[in-house]
Amino acid sequence: MKFSKMMMATVILGGVCLLGTGFTTKQLGAEVTPEQSEQDDGEIRVPHNERLLLSTDQKWIEKEGHLSDMIRLQWTADRAKPAIAWADEKGMDKTAIISHDKANNPEQHDHKHMSFETAMSPTGEYANQLFTRLEIPYDTDVSEIRTHSSNFNVMNGILRVAGETGTNRDLQFSVASKDNETTPRWAVRADSSKEAGDNTGADLQFVRYDDEGEAVDSALTMQRSGGNVGIGTDDPDTKLDVNGDKLRVRNKYTPASSKEACSQGQIAWDDQYVYVCVAKDSWKRTEISSW
Repeated sequence: MKFSKMMMATVILGGVCLLGTGFTTKQLGAEVTPEQSEQDDGEIRVPHNERLLLSTDQKWIEKEGHLSDMIRLQWTADRAKPAIAWADEKGMDKTAIISHDKANNPEQHDHKHMSFETAMSPTGEYANQLFTRLEIPYDTDVSEIRTHSSNFNVMNGILRVAGETGTNRDLQFSVASKDNETTPRWAVRADSSKEAGDNTGADLQFVRYDDEGEAVDSALTMQRSGGNVGIGTDDPDTKLDVNGDKLRVRNKYTPASSKEACSQGQIAWDDQYVYVCVAKDSWKRTEISSW
């Protein structure tokens, strides 16, 4: 079969590793022409610098056998891991996309995920080893996408948590445990309160969780409508609404005089008085006593 025809065919590869756009880690022998392909030691070699072009006019329809498959990587053994890998000029693996059902180590839980892997540092503990940076599980209605040893940076863009009105939208902080299970401790939430116009609804909350991962309460709530802040209440009706029986100002302070610089509303105390700034640079005080 001529090479040009082979390029347009549906390629079904059972666990074959494609390196880059057809390169292998082995040195190619004699030069081959664009009309030729080469197979050696279980590898299909595409001529150097030639492009692998696959195209289709078929739709992805299950009952018809997914005729739009252009490349299908299938595992045929218990712990096989079909992969697409990219290697440098020395043949060292640097990046890979892998999908597999079970872990290499039989003692680990089943992985059941697609993973994006990149090489570890050449000078680190696991020098040059491919390491999973992003994994996307399958066989689940809600896919718990995970990253490992990775920082996520948004450069000149937006990190967005979106959802329909009437639903909670959470940024959650959790504790990781065995088999990638997580237990929440805190969440920053745009809550499910109804958006009824006039900037109401979707209030911002800081939600705390108990040791079992059950929500306890909203330790802090900020209303979107008027900006009221609630501590221990999710329905604050003043600029600061504290659901508790005590407030604490830890450090005492004594204004030097009733005309000391201050801003209206400031409060201070010492062993004898409580001081209130009633206007700019104007303090008043009331004596405190024991009973």
